Amino acid sequence: MKSINETTTDAALFVKTFLKAWETQITRVNEFLESITDEVLLKEIAPGKNSGVYLLGHLTAVNDGILPLLGFGKKLYPQLEQIFVTTPDKSGQEFPTIQELKKYWNDVNEQLIQHFNLLEPEEWLTRHGAVSAEDFAKEPHRNKLNVLIHRITHLGYHLGQLIFLKEKK
Repeated sequence: MKSINETTTDAALFVKTFLKAWETQITRVNEFLESITDEVLLKEIAPGKNSGVYLLGHLTAVNDGILPLLGFGKKLYPQLEQIFVTTPDKSGQEFPTIQELKKYWNDVNEQLIQHFNLLEPEEWLTRHGAVSAEDFAKEPHRNKLNVLIHRITHLGYHLGQLIFLKEKK
């Protein structure tokens, strides 16, 4: 089996491009998290808006949802779905500690990159778990690579919000 780094097909090039974009966004979030204190992460990104800790939990929960969506197995932290996806911030839900969330964030993303790197380029163009075979036949763009592209955008969007927590100098 060739790794993504050893193949030269157009599909492999596209997949490699998006995997690099994924890794870049994850690295940017990690660097941001390392650059602020836990106290800053507890603040709202703007008055009346989500807190940084909520956004970290949200990003973790959404990334965790990629595992079953792409057929990689069960979520590692299914309890995060209720707290950070289906319920808004400030709803009275008890959050895991920031240290726990950072661990979950790292665990989920390590699992994802391992699975991502095992997929053959052609496998990225197969249907994901939220689309039926009938719908996929009509809309083949609803594939695993499309999920990755949307999640890269999602990461960038919320990183843009998190940046508001940084103090201006």
